[in-house]
Amino acid sequence: MLEFANDDILFARIKVIGVGGGGNNAVNRMISVGLQGVEFIGINTDAQALQMSRAAEKIQIGVKLTKGLGAGANPEIGHNAAEESREEIAKSLMGADMVFVAAGMGGGTGTGAAPVVAEIAKELGALTVGVVTRPFSFEGRKRAMQAERGIMELREKVDTLITIPNDRLLQVVDKHTTVQEAFKIADDVLLQGVQGISDLITIPGLINLDFADVKTIMAETGSALMGIGQASGENRAAEAARKAISSPLLETSIEGAKGLLLNITGGSNLTLMEVNEASEIIAEAADQD
Repeated sequence: MLEFANDDILFARIKVIGVGGGGNNAVNRMISVGLQGVEFIGINTDAQALQMSRAAEKIQIGVKLTKGLGAGANPEIGHNAAEESREEIAKSLMGADMVFVAAGMGGGTGTGAAPVVAEIAKELGALTVGVVTRPFSFEGRKRAMQAERGIMELREKVDTLITIPNDRLLQVVDKHTTVQEAFKIADDVLLQGVQGISDLITIPGLINLDFADVKTIMAETGSALMGIGQASGENRAAEAARKAISSPLLETSIEGAKGLLLNITGGSNLTLMEVNEASEIIAEAADQD
């Protein structure tokens, strides 16, 4: 008989690290909905903003450089702040099998520090996934250009990068949606990006996936797309699948995708036929192989 001590970690350790204001807002959202089986870390240059983080572990980066006053929307300061605190970041990521780096691109800390954080996670051997937002058009051209550069830099440092274009969210909200509500919707999409993957590993399903399966799909893959679909009623599975593959969050079609991760969630009356139907619709839309 095999006996394990209670403190032995037998599961994949997943850490979600929010970088900058947008990343920390997303992490707070994940904590508030009770995302399971992951550890949260908040990172910021802004000491006051970091106090608002609900993460169990908080790291104020670039204390000497920024004196706790933030990066002033300058990605170079964000980058240098992360480099200054490299050892502390590495210490907090030690032992992780998988690291999600969540950030809003376009500002100073998220844009500049996220690639450094991802680089450290990869150096430590973790499967590293970036989940970031591209700014709304109303945030201005400068932020858009900074975001683009940050996304390109981050793509080089992660195994997989999921980029959510905030402007696409405008297609799913009505004209009475406030600016605050729009950013909350962006946080929700970052949450779904992380949860859709982490739940596959941490929550037992009818068709069980383990960390090794997820790693096979996501290691060294470059860019990834995320589609979300929900439906109810008679044809709910097929309808949800069609919504997912035509999701406004998809910048391009999933045609030609070489790997797919499907998370199909339903009530106890979800049938095998429904799961099969949804899977077939999505598989047909992707690569023929």
